[in-house]
Amino acid sequence: MGRVTTIGRAVREGIAPFVDLVYPPRCPACGEAIGEQGGLCAECWSGLAIPGDPSCAACQRPFGEVGPKEGSFCAPCLENAPIHDGIAAGTLYTEVSRKLVLALKHGRRIALAKLLARLMTARIPPTEGERLIVPVPLHRWRLWHRGFNQAGLLARELEKAGCGTLLVDAMRRTKRTPSLGGMGAKARARALAGAIEVSRPERIAGRNVLLVDDVLTSGATSTACVRALKRAGARTVTISCFARVLDEALDHAR
Repeated sequence: MGRVTTIGRAVREGIAPFVDLVYPPRCPACGEAIGEQGGLCAECWSGLAIPGDPSCAACQRPFGEVGPKEGSFCAPCLENAPIHDGIAAGTLYTEVSRKLVLALKHGRRIALAKLLARLMTARIPPTEGERLIVPVPLHRWRLWHRGFNQAGLLARELEKAGCGTLLVDAMRRTKRTPSLGGMGAKARARALAGAIEVSRPERIAGRNVLLVDDVLTSGATSTACVRALKRAGARTVTISCFARVLDEALDHAR
């Protein structure tokens, strides 16, 4: 296996100059020329906001240097204790991260999954025992229309990075749901009621789960997934996403 891997790496390195000649490396966020495939230009790298510490002990919301000490809880978690076991976001949602997500999801640039997953991997905390990697599911009609599940692509890259074992069909959407944008919390909950279920509960019971999605906005979809996984007996469920919408935390992360 080691020899095969070495040969494959040598082949990729050997053809890389020809690939660059035909497809000159470009920043996937802005289109500027860059040194090699699979990266970002310096300006776009600086446009990413990486969550830092100290942060909320429950949801990892960044506090900033003048905020509460490590181990404290943010106001939203104090008001409503989350049912998940942590949120590991690769970045906060900015203009650059938005462009990357759109390029992956709607621009069909599926090769970007490797870059996005690399940023996610850096933020995923260690866990005791083996961890299952479960992508947030798409309804079959949306999957048919798009051709792929972006959460599934990210989850596969996380498995390659050694973050756990992928169980791609662990969950399914049993009904189509409308766009949740503009809905209040109660309306989102009604739209998602009964829409997500665990298809293989025997594989979930007693396990640590890493729930994977591209963007975490209101958290309604991830909460529905966490509830289903916990009902199936999951020991812990940590949410991993590439970009998390936390406008009030952007200044703390930069």
